[in-house]
Amino acid sequence: MDEMTATSVTAVGNSAVSSSTILTNFPLISAFLAFVMAQTIKFFTAWYKERRWDLKQLVGSGGMPSSHSATVTALAAAIGFQEGFGGSVFAIALILACVVMYDATGVRLHAGRQAEVLNQIVYELPAEHPLAESRPLRELLGHTPPQVVAGGLLGIATGSMGHLLMVLTGHA
Repeated sequence: MDEMTATSVTAVGNSAVSSSTILTNFPLISAFLAFVMAQTIKFFTAWYKERRWDLKQLVGSGGMPSSHSATVTALAAAIGFQEGFGGSVFAIALILACVVMYDATGVRLHAGRQAEVLNQIVYELPAEHPLAESRPLRELLGHTPPQVVAGGLLGIATGSMGHLLMVLTGHA
């Protein structure tokens, strides 16, 4: 009989857990908001620098601040606030954030710089060369260290503000 009672309690406990929805997932919402804020900042930054609206900035990679960094640091911060900064889930999120930010300033930044050089070489080819008509490679792939730091700070601020809002509204 004790085994049956334990199973019933577990079933009731699991149904209560499963009643939460994606719309109440604090880490996911924090990460998404950080991404949207970073892309929006890039959109207006590009307008300020170039004095023209570029809708590609709302979804493109590269630029200030790094939306990749903002997204993963907001996720890690929100998980830390929700689950605790000493837990395994936070450790996973933190390592993921570090890998993403390292990659943004390393491989992706240098791939973008190589694309820039290759585009220049192709541009200087004679018109009759078979590669002269090839599409240019995307150059804005990675981030400079200041762009990654700015994105990381935006992500931490987003996760922190979300946590503060949750505490003030009694949902934490």
